Amino acid sequence: MVEKLDMMEDRKSDKRYSRSLIGKTVVSKSGKRFGEVSDLTFDTKTGELIHIMLKNPTGYCEGLEIERDKDGTFLIPYSSVLAIGDYIVVAEEDIL
Repeated sequence: MVEKLDMMEDRKSDKRYSRSLIGKTVVSKSGKRFGEVSDLTFDTKTGELIHIMLKNPTGYCEGLEIERDKDGTFLIPYSSVLAIGDYIVVAEEDIL
C-alpha cells in the first residue's frame, strides 16, 4: 500500500513539473528564439511527451518548415529537447 502512495506522489510532482514548462521560452542551442510553450501533447497510454506547442512564435520560427497542427500551432518534437532550465533548449537539426 505504501508503494502505491509513493507512486501517486511521484505522479503528482510530475504533473506540477509539466505545468512548470508552460510559458517557458524555447530556444535553439545557438540561442535562436522559437516562442513560448503554450501546451504539451502526450500519449495517453504511456504518458510519453510528444510535442511542445508554441505560442507567440517568432519571425525566425515562422520562417522554418516546422510541423503545425490543424489550427496552425507550431509543434516542436519533445525528442528534440536538450535541456530544461530558465529556457527550454532544443536541437534545431532535430526539428527541421
